[in-house]
Amino acid sequence: MANTLKFIDMVAREALAIAHEKAQFIGTVDRQYDSSFGKTGAKIGSTLRVRNPNKYTRRHGSRVMDVQDQDESTQTITVATQDGVDMRFNSAELALDTANVKEVAAFSKRYIEPAVAVLVSGIEADFLAFATKATYNVAGTAGTAINSLVAPGAARAKLNQGLAPKDNMRCLQMDSVSMGDLVNGVSGYFAPSGEIGKQYREGLVKRTSMADFYENERTWSLTNGSDVTGSTDAGAGVTDGGNTVNMDATIAIGDQEVGMVFTIAGVHACHPETKAAYPHLQQFTIVEAGTSTTVAPTIYLTGAKKNVSSSTGADLATTDFDAKTLTFIGAASTTYAQPLMYHKEAFQFVTADLPLMDDAHKCTRRTSDGLSMRVWQASDIRNDEMLMRIDVLYGMASLRPEWACRLVGSASA
Repeated sequence: MANTLKFIDMVAREALAIAHEKAQFIGTVDRQYDSSFGKTGAKIGSTLRVRNPNKYTRRHGSRVMDVQDQDESTQTITVATQDGVDMRFNSAELALDTANVKEVAAFSKRYIEPAVAVLVSGIEADFLAFATKATYNVAGTAGTAINSLVAPGAARAKLNQGLAPKDNMRCLQMDSVSMGDLVNGVSGYFAPSGEIGKQYREGLVKRTSMADFYENERTWSLTNGSDVTGSTDAGAGVTDGGNTVNMDATIAIGDQEVGMVFTIAGVHACHPETKAAYPHLQQFTIVEAGTSTTVAPTIYLTGAKKNVSSSTGADLATTDFDAKTLTFIGAASTTYAQPLMYHKEAFQFVTADLPLMDDAHKCTRRTSDGLSMRVWQASDIRNDEMLMRIDVLYGMASLRPEWACRLVGSASA
């Protein structure tokens, strides 16, 4: 039993180390961990409640107090997705000396690394798609390659306008084609020494526009619906604090793809604190298609959470959304890669302990840097095989999507 426990503990250790190395996007966002899921008598269900930052309005030009109630709100992170990878071994393959570094390395490279790489790659792709769809800010010009620092610079500005911290925690995930366009477009800055020279020798940009750049083939691509022209309905149905917009009379439900981004004529974005109007229109992303299209961000017309205004900064009325022209980003039925710039705390990846079953003598968990992984081993006496499963229980959330921005460039082939 001691040797068996050493073996599965070794597998867990190796698998977690590989997962940490392969988690390119997950490794750059806020990772949270909750141990109460796997504890007997301490179960909390499948959700976590996370408190949103409080927002206030300024008292201006008066010494008389204007006391504000606390308007605390929370968001729910559902931790209910269980992914895994399953393997089988025969007795000979398991004849491993766990104290032999070379044997462990060979076993890990042959079996554990490819298995965990597939597991992490799938989770990362799902998480990147989720995060990108939740991001309503977009920079760049659809149909024009990202071949200069204009689009990354515009994305940087969007994060700044959303008051994302100006620290070293901003990143950009970019597919290889977009990265190639960018490197080729800025090759005039080439210098054959130091970090700048290295980034051109390697064919990728390392850091600019206040963000670390990552080349990631798991970035999500959006295919627009077959119709991208229309307007809101005569009665748009917008409410203060609501997240629905009626547009189905002009943009059919079948043409509303989740993740499509649009603006509404006359609806400007505004500074989160001063409420002064920005020169650009507020961008919205489709979260759910329907008779009343669900969008993000939630629309706040007044108060501390106000996020839209007229071009002068004046409050908008609900009727200001009626029968207004919609402008979608990109052409109909066209696919665009969606590189993503973000601050670390824009998105959250939460893992939790899976329980160790009472009758599972060959089961172990390991946790490192916010990632929890369970390895479970059981024998198949009929076939002289050992079955093994590696599992991760996780959830994802976008608590501060205003601290992220997509980039859009050439249409994908």
